[in-house]
This record gives sequence, structure tokens and C-alpha cells, in this order.
Amino acid sequence: MTNLADRPNSARGDRRREQLVDAGISLLRAEGWPGVTTRAVAERAGTNPGLIHYHFGGLSGLHEAIFRSATDLIINPLVAELLAAPDERAALAMVGSMLPEATGDEQATRLAAELIVGAMRDPALGVVLRDELRQARARIADRLGQVHPGWPPALRTGVATLIAASIDGLMLHHMIDGELPAGEALAAVEELLQGGRP
Repeated sequence: MTNLADRPNSARGDRRREQLVDAGISLLRAEGWPGVTTRAVAERAGTNPGLIHYHFGGLSGLHEAIFRSATDLIINPLVAELLAAPDERAALAMVGSMLPEATGDEQATRLAAELIVGAMRDPALGVVLRDELRQARARIADRLGQVHPGWPPALRTGVATLIAASIDGLMLHHMIDGELPAGEALAAVEELLQGGRP
């Protein structure tokens, strides 16, 4: 059996892999993991099911590629916006404006929920999500180091972890309760940043 890493890459093969992953993400949004089968993905992509084995080594490899791509779709835009903020107050305002948008899209919300379910059920997918979240926290910690050059590494790591967990928590709670007082929570954090009393 040929090792997937030894197969030559071609533009056509890359397009086919991307097409299969996109079809899988579409199915994941609509039907969850149970709907992401070899037959369904191939049918949605308009191709032969055998290409899934050829390009990904089988359904588990395709699931991992789908998972990695879907995680990038959800995590990277938020982290990029967060890192572009010039200071903490601007970052808070960005989180406040993105929260309704991020949780208001039913398919995006379904995709995020399916990623968590997939990571809990499949250890290989859990490793992918863990690594993506670690990278996001490291990027936030690096940005904190730029904004606060005097902070020691442990403090930057700790604050980055709290920021990421707080955003995740706000999004989860907002998905469950659309009337979550997120504005009040963010205002309380801003008050703390100003040295005031929440």
C-alpha cells in the first residue's frame, strides 16, 4: 500500500481533496457527523467514493481533514480579529460585536457543536482540536507580549488561556441563551481594565 505522504501532489489532486473536504464540511453543517459518510461525501462532491481512500486513506483520514478545515473556519477569523485589535478595550469591543454574528448563524453554530462532539468521541479529532486551540492561545500570548513587553511568559500564557476560555464560554452561553447579558459582562471587564470596581 502506498504511503499517502509519498504520493506526488498535483494541482488536480489538490483541487479534488479540497472538493471532498468542502463537501464533507457542507454535510457536517447540515447533518452532523452521522451524515459524513464515504458515499454521501463522494455523491455531494460528484466523484467516485474510491477517491476518498486514495486521497485520505479512508473515511477517518477524511474526517480529520474535514475537522482541521472546519476548525480553521471557526477559530482563525476570530483570532485574527482579536490579534488585530490595538489594545484590550478594542478587543473587548470586537468580541462584543462578533458574538451575535458568530452565534446567529445556525449552520456555523451547528458546525462548532459538531467539532466539539467529534473531538469528544474520536481521540484523533480531539488531538486536532487541542492543537488548534493551543496554537490560538500561543498567538494570543505572543500578542500580549507585544502589548505588555514587561509581562513574564507565564502571565502571558495564563491571560491568553483566560481570554480564549472566556470567549468560548460567552459563545457557548449565547448559543444556549440568546438573551445572555454579554454586554454587561464585557462592560464589567472593561471596568476592571480601568482599575475600577465591577
